[in-house]
Amino acid sequence: MSLMIWQDDLDTGIEVIDEQHRRIVAMINQLHQAQTGASALAVSEVLDELVDYTLSHFAFEEELMEEAGYPFCAAHKRVHEVFTKRVSEYRMRYQAGEDVVDELKSMLSRWLFNHIRNDDKAYSEQVRRHLDRFTREHQQGGWLSRTLHRLFPGHSHAH
Repeated sequence: MSLMIWQDDLDTGIEVIDEQHRRIVAMINQLHQAQTGASALAVSEVLDELVDYTLSHFAFEEELMEEAGYPFCAAHKRVHEVFTKRVSEYRMRYQAGEDVVDELKSMLSRWLFNHIRNDDKAYSEQVRRHLDRFTREHQQGGWLSRTLHRLFPGHSHAH
């Protein structure tokens, strides 16, 4: 697998979400690099970080959709849950000594790009309108930074 390249049609127009998606793509690429470096420790560290970050991203996305009153929030959440279960299975197989990294990488990249293009694009309009309205009322900064700090402790955020 070659490195994943970000494509413009993946932008949702919600800066904070796009930033998180780009980070996940960068981590999948890091996984690829750790693997070609053939250090099992590096691979497992990147894998753990990728899984943790993705879960935080999902939680953030779900809260954002709920905040905005997005009607298909529950369905989107189920898609996240199914994906999370699949990744956990890969992680267990990896820990059991199976060589699943190639399979995992292609699953991740296919899934992520599809999910962003379809499921995430579906909520982006409503969430963006909600955030714009919020921004005008000057409260959104508070909610957004509180939520980001809670879900992504230790990461600095560009606002």
